[in-house]
Amino acid sequence: MRLDKFLADCGIGSRSQVKNFLKKKLVQVNGELEVSPKRQINEQSDLVTFAGRLLKHESFVYYLLNKPKGFISATEDNQHRTVLELLDETARQKQVFPVGRLDIDTTGLLLLTNNGPLAHAMLSPKRHVFKVYQAKVAGLMTAEDVEAFSQGIELKDLDCQPAELQILETDQTSQTSLVHIRIAEGKFHQIKRMVASRGKKVVELKRLSMGPLTLPKDLPPGHYQRLTGQDLADLSGFQVDL
Repeated sequence: MRLDKFLADCGIGSRSQVKNFLKKKLVQVNGELEVSPKRQINEQSDLVTFAGRLLKHESFVYYLLNKPKGFISATEDNQHRTVLELLDETARQKQVFPVGRLDIDTTGLLLLTNNGPLAHAMLSPKRHVFKVYQAKVAGLMTAEDVEAFSQGIELKDLDCQPAELQILETDQTSQTSLVHIRIAEGKFHQIKRMVASRGKKVVELKRLSMGPLTLPKDLPPGHYQRLTGQDLADLSGFQVDL
C-alpha cells in the first residue's frame, strides 16, 4: 500500500494534506523519516508514526450523524443536498454511505460507514433491529392507539409488525401529542403512515436510536462523531468484521 493512502485511511487528512505533512517531515516509517507519498509499506507489519503518534490502519470507519432537516440519506443527488455534504473531506474520502434512510424532513441518528456487511446486517429484516423515534403529532394519541400499535397496524399495502407507542405528553389546547415509537421495521414513510391510520398526523419526526446506537444529547444537528470504544464493541454483536 502507498504511504499516502495509508495515512489518509488513518484519518490524518486528505491525500493533498498528507503530502504536505510528508514534506514537513512529520512521518516516520520504522523509525526513519519518510517524505515520499509513493513509498510502499506493509500496513500490517510496518510501524508508521505521525508527529510521534503510532498509527493503526483502519479498513472500516463509522460515523454517527445527527441528521438535520433538508438533507437526504444518499451519497449523491441532482436535486437535494445529501448527508455526505455534512462531512469533511477526510471523512468523505472514506467512501462511507448511510445505513438505511431518513426522510428529508426527518432528523436524528444516522450511521454512516464503508462496511457493507455491517450495513446489510443492520438492515436485514431477519435481524429485527429496533429503532426508536420521537414524534410530535397533530392530534391526541390515546390508549386505544397504544393498543392498536401493539397489535400491529394494518396499512393498505403492509401489515406492520407489533410496535411500541409511548405517549409522553398531550396538549389539549394545541391538540398535539409527543410520543416515542419503537419499531423493528423501516418501510417507506412507515411511522407517518402508522400514525395517519389512527387519524392523526406526524408533524415532526426524530430518530433517537438504532440497534445498540443512541443519539448523544450533546451532538448538535448537522454534526457527527466517529464511533470508538464501547460503541464499536456494541456493533460487534452483529458478528461482522469491524
